[in-house]
Amino acid sequence: MQTAQRFADKVVVVTGASSGIGAATARRLAREGAKLVLGDVEVGGGERVAAETGARFRRTDVTDEAQVARLVEAAVDAHGRLDVLVNNAGIMGAGTLPDLDADTWHRVIAIDLDSVFYGCRAALPHLRAAGGGAIVNTASISGIGGDYALPAYNAAKAGVVNLTRALAIEHADQGIRVNCVCPGPIDTPMTDVAKAIDAVMDEYAKAIPMARFGTADEVASAIAFLASDDATYVTGHALVVDGGLTACTGQPNLRRALGLG
Repeated sequence: MQTAQRFADKVVVVTGASSGIGAATARRLAREGAKLVLGDVEVGGGERVAAETGARFRRTDVTDEAQVARLVEAAVDAHGRLDVLVNNAGIMGAGTLPDLDADTWHRVIAIDLDSVFYGCRAALPHLRAAGGGAIVNTASISGIGGDYALPAYNAAKAGVVNLTRALAIEHADQGIRVNCVCPGPIDTPMTDVAKAIDAVMDEYAKAIPMARFGTADEVASAIAFLASDDATYVTGHALVVDGGLTACTGQPNLRRALGLG
């Protein structure tokens, strides 16, 4: 099947592009014709993805506002405009709050939330100059509900969700759409620790109606939709991509418990 060229001649910046969801998004948008500029602190992976996708790569520490601004400027300098920004960089930081050190808290907030602020702040003037465009932020189902032992991650991703909404209403009249994806458990390097523990995976299999982790490509498809002209009347939306995990109330699975098949 021929790939739709929804991003033909569109200039797209993707952060956190060296692996996982960011790399999958870069590959998906490249197949659809995007002119890509990729940023990540991990140079080896970023350069490999850039080579695969015909993109430009710039080492970018997203906790540094100046570096994020230079990434966006590099796209405009190279291609004369900016059409789409995908703020994807992120990390986790586990620990219950009494035991969570301040450095971990600040690092998670800096990478997961501050970087989105920096990216949007740098991109918005160029999107206005282009007559409109799209921003897609990677949030999480952890931004719409609480998790055990992930308070910093919960706080950061909740911030991404509501920052997305605030920017969406502020810039809708400028033709700029701002949305986010909220992935559930996804098979990426970020979840390697969980995947290595059979008991944890058994619990996930019970909790997720689809009984599996999602793939980075499945999240990339959602990002591509929100960034494309197929979503021209969608803004301020948090699109959940979680195999049905958050559709459940959390009550016991009575079908399983009662043997109802």
